[in-house]
Amino acid sequence: MAQETAPLQQTGLRRDLSGRQVGMIAVGGAIGTGLFLGSGLAISIAGPAVIIAYAVAAFAVLALAYALAEMIVVHPEAGGFGAVIHRYLGGLAGFLSRWMYWAAQVVNIGGEVIAAGLYVQFWYPQLPLWAPVVAFAVLMLAVNLAAVRFFGEFEYWFAMIKVITIVVFVVLGVVYMVFGLPGTQPVGVAALTEHGGFLPNGVGAVWLALAVVTFSYLGTEAVSMTAAESSNPARDVPRAARSTVLRLALFYVLGMLVVVSILPWDQVSSSDDITQSPFVRLFSMVGIPAAAGIMNFVVLTAALSAMNTNLYLTARMTHSLALDGYAPKWFAAVSRNGVPRRALVLSAAGLALAASLAVFAEDTAFPMLLGMALFGALVVYLLIFASQLVFRRRRAAEGLPPSPVRLPGAPVTTVLAALFFAAVLLTTPFLGPFSTAWKAGLPFLLVLCAGYYVIRRRAQRSGSTR
Repeated sequence: MAQETAPLQQTGLRRDLSGRQVGMIAVGGAIGTGLFLGSGLAISIAGPAVIIAYAVAAFAVLALAYALAEMIVVHPEAGGFGAVIHRYLGGLAGFLSRWMYWAAQVVNIGGEVIAAGLYVQFWYPQLPLWAPVVAFAVLMLAVNLAAVRFFGEFEYWFAMIKVITIVVFVVLGVVYMVFGLPGTQPVGVAALTEHGGFLPNGVGAVWLALAVVTFSYLGTEAVSMTAAESSNPARDVPRAARSTVLRLALFYVLGMLVVVSILPWDQVSSSDDITQSPFVRLFSMVGIPAAAGIMNFVVLTAALSAMNTNLYLTARMTHSLALDGYAPKWFAAVSRNGVPRRALVLSAAGLALAASLAVFAEDTAFPMLLGMALFGALVVYLLIFASQLVFRRRRAAEGLPPSPVRLPGAPVTTVLAALFFAAVLLTTPFLGPFSTAWKAGLPFLLVLCAGYYVIRRRAQRSGSTR
C-alpha cells in the first residue's frame, strides 16, 4: 500500500482562514465547559496542588503542539495530523487515528449539545430538553455548511467570549488577593496552605488529578486540521500552535491559582451545577449582579463554540478518510464554496446518536462512549509523537532540510511527552469518570483494525492501492 495521502489540489478545500481565525479555532476546541464547571473535580482530588498538575500537563501539550507544527508546516494537507500519521506510520495507523479521533469528537459534540440544552433550562426550566438541543444542532450545522471564512469568523467571536471572561476572572481575582475590593480587605493567598496544606491528599492525588487535567487540554490538536484551509499555513499554523498552548496554560494555571488562593479547596464543589462554579462564586463575591446568569451565558457559548469547532474537525476528518479510500468516496465531495457537506452529514448523524444516548442512556451507554472517546484521543496523541520521530529520521536519511519549526529538545522531549500521555492512559481505570476508557476503547480499536484489513483486502481485489 502506498503511504501517500491525497494531494491538496485534489481536495476542493479553500484557503480562506486568516491567521487570527486559525488561532481562535484551536482555542475554541480546547476550552469547553470543563474549565468553568468541571475544574472542581480536579481541585477536589489534589487540593491547591492542582496548580502543579495544570502546569505539568501544559508542558506535555506544548510538546504535542510543537511536534504537530513541525510536521504540518512541511505537509499542510487535508486531514491534518491524520494525513501525516498515514504518510509516516502507514495506512493502518492513518486509518485508526482518523476514525478514533472522529468518534472521540462526535461523542464530545453530543455531550456539548446536551450541556447547551441544560444551560438554557437554567433560565427556562419548563422547556423540554429536546427543543434547545435540536435548535442548537441545526444552528451549528448551518454555520458549518456556510463558507469556511464565515465559519472562521463566527468561531473567532464565540471563542473570544470565553477568552475575555477568563481574563476578567483572573484580573478580578488578583486584585481581590492583592488590593481587596470595595468594602473588603485583600485576602492574600492563605487558602493555598490552610485546610490541610498545599498537598492535603499527598503526591499521589496530584497524579490522579493530572489525568483529569490532561483531558482539559484535549482539542489543541485542532490547529493542524486548519492547515489545508489556512491562507498561509507556513506562518499561521506554527504561530497558532504556540499561542494556543501558551494561552491555555495561562488561562488554566492562572485561573486555578486564583480559585485555590481565594476559595478553600475543600469547599470547591465538583458538581456541574452552574451555581457551584468557582467562577460564579468569585463574581458573586465581587458583587456582580446576576453572576450565575452571566456565567450561564458564558458556559452556553463555551459549549456551542466547542461544538462548532468539533463539527468542523469531524467533517474534515471524514473528508480526508474518503480522499484516501478509507470512507466511501461520496464523502470526499465538496460544495461550491469548498465545504465537505456530505462529510458533515455523517458527523451530524453521529451527533444525533451521541446526543440521544446522553439523554436516554446516560447511566449505561454514554459513559462507554465517553470512555471510548478518551481512549481514542490519547492513542492519537501517541501516534502523533511516533510520527514525528519517523518524520525526523526519514528527512535526515533522505538529505532533506529540517522543518522550519522544530520541537526543542527532540527526540528526548518527544519520548518524554509520549511516556507522559501513555502513563495518563494507564491511569484512567483508577478514575471514576474515566474508568470505562479501556473497557470501551480497546474493543473499538480492535473493531477498527478488523475494518481496515477488510477494506484493504477489497482494495487489493479491485486492483487499487492505498
